Amino acid sequence: MDVELIEIREFLAGNAPFDRLPDEVLDRLPQRLTVRYLRRGTPFPPGDDDRPYLYILRRGAVELRDADGNLISKLAEGDLCPSPCGDGAPSMGGLRGQTTEDTLAYLLPCEELDRLRAAHVEFAAHFDASVSERLRTALDAMTHDAAGTALMTVQVRDLLNRALVHGGPDISIRDAARIMSEARVSSLVLTEAGRLVGMITDRDLRNRCLAAGVSPQEPVRRIMTEHLHTVRDDTLGFEALITMSRLNVHHLPVLDDNGVRGVLSTSDLVRVQSANAVYLVGDIRKARSLETLASISGRLTELQIQLVHSGATASQIGQAITAVTDAITTRLLELAEAELGAPPVPYCWMAGGSQARREQSSYSDQDNALLIADHLKPEDDDYFKALARRVNDGLDACGYIYCPGEVMASNDKWRQPLKIWTKYFNTWIKRPEPMALMLSSVFFDLRPIHDPEGLFGELAERIHTMSKKETIYIAYMAANALKHRPPIGFFRNFVLIRGGEHNQTFDIKHRGIVPIVDLARVYALSAGLDEINTVERLRAAGAARALSSDGAANLVDAYEFIGTLRMRHQAEQLKRGEMADNFLSPEELSPLERGHLKDAFALINKMQESLGQRYQAGRFA
Repeated sequence: MDVELIEIREFLAGNAPFDRLPDEVLDRLPQRLTVRYLRRGTPFPPGDDDRPYLYILRRGAVELRDADGNLISKLAEGDLCPSPCGDGAPSMGGLRGQTTEDTLAYLLPCEELDRLRAAHVEFAAHFDASVSERLRTALDAMTHDAAGTALMTVQVRDLLNRALVHGGPDISIRDAARIMSEARVSSLVLTEAGRLVGMITDRDLRNRCLAAGVSPQEPVRRIMTEHLHTVRDDTLGFEALITMSRLNVHHLPVLDDNGVRGVLSTSDLVRVQSANAVYLVGDIRKARSLETLASISGRLTELQIQLVHSGATASQIGQAITAVTDAITTRLLELAEAELGAPPVPYCWMAGGSQARREQSSYSDQDNALLIADHLKPEDDDYFKALARRVNDGLDACGYIYCPGEVMASNDKWRQPLKIWTKYFNTWIKRPEPMALMLSSVFFDLRPIHDPEGLFGELAERIHTMSKKETIYIAYMAANALKHRPPIGFFRNFVLIRGGEHNQTFDIKHRGIVPIVDLARVYALSAGLDEINTVERLRAAGAARALSSDGAANLVDAYEFIGTLRMRHQAEQLKRGEMADNFLSPEELSPLERGHLKDAFALINKMQESLGQRYQAGRFA
């Protein structure tokens, strides 16, 4: 094989889907190709081919535009260009193309493409699968190839290691303790007519019986926990782990179609995964000083590294890390109240941004605010100002840096009674000016972290009622959501950062993740949904027909794939002792991953165009 054919072979072997072909096929393939040179400004495809071909871009660039002249896609080195080959091969679909640089392409006859697809299943799968299917396959490969996937794949039913131990709610506390002792279990499920009515644990026997002076002869229902969180038996172990972390519980009743199947405990999870967020949360709850909390938060980097290596997706990692952040925030509030005394009126500490959406990584700043009961007196604000300052300073000491935009409870503007927060949202919705839209993007992602009197529920209801009926406001939000665009001409120099600290990288958060977060927020607002998490918003919006079910599933797949690449990038930085960031170099990715990322960006762009047309967003930009 001469030097030119060897060079073509190596190029094909490094790009999808040709990298899936056997070596002997790759050796022969260059001889089947035609090489064609197209000058800048040439219509694409040129229209004078002797037969139909699949174009493989070797050098140069091609722009594809719709009938109105809108830029739809940019093609660069390694891309398969639209062709008349059909049956899954990329097609023009009414688009018009033009080379924007002098371009060199390899032309594969359609009949040769058909032979390759018929003979090689993995090669054919690239053309047969949808973009979403390719992203799902890529995500599965990224997570399943990790070191230990146990909790990511095992179901709760497979973690239960003993038969159900249960009793009735009217047996005595003494009898309940005896049953637990004989069965050597730390919890007892209480059922009535086969129905779960409560549960007690060792801790309940200590705190609610012995320490409280309750007679052991009393019925156990007197000390049982009635309103229980449960999981289904087909729940993944990791999801159960996150539920335990978030709720700070160590036992979860497991249900199947026939009733209570057993109880999942933290010890069941420990058998599979020794280090997890449950124990970090437990340590946080016992911390008595800011110094201890800061020390515990330092273990978040190791948690993210371990989760990435164990095969967790971006959503799973976000849920785990956010559970730890919530616990730190709650403990800081408890320590502040212990120092300042009881609050003069009820309040709710609200988290915003990625914490509210449960999408944090170990590299996160803080966004938060205070909602205070309306009967707040002017002199009461001194208490809440001191409380907010202690918590914001404490979060910063724990690694959650101060919000650059000062969206924090220590800022007087974001520490207000319910009536003022209602006025804020009413103003933003009625007068959607640029600043109002920016603030809406922050404050429509709110979640209560500490809310003993349930203040947040009333605010959330008012917000959803106001926003759902304001279609003009939703249109403005849609236009605002289209400002963060994925890099269509991905990996061409004009979409990478040039010069400075992040030379030749791109911001995977703001160019890949934020566009999906923004889309999900608009869909949720338009349907009056109260979900905050991006994946949950997309799925709920699909169920509510705010967008198609396929569109929702596709965006979920794109979000998980891009987010998991980001988490993996940060984990590698943390392992090297570097500060984690969002600036990814193309060199970190394999050719196949680059191809999948381009698929994800194209999908996001398509959904943005659809949203823009739906709300005529150009009128509101």
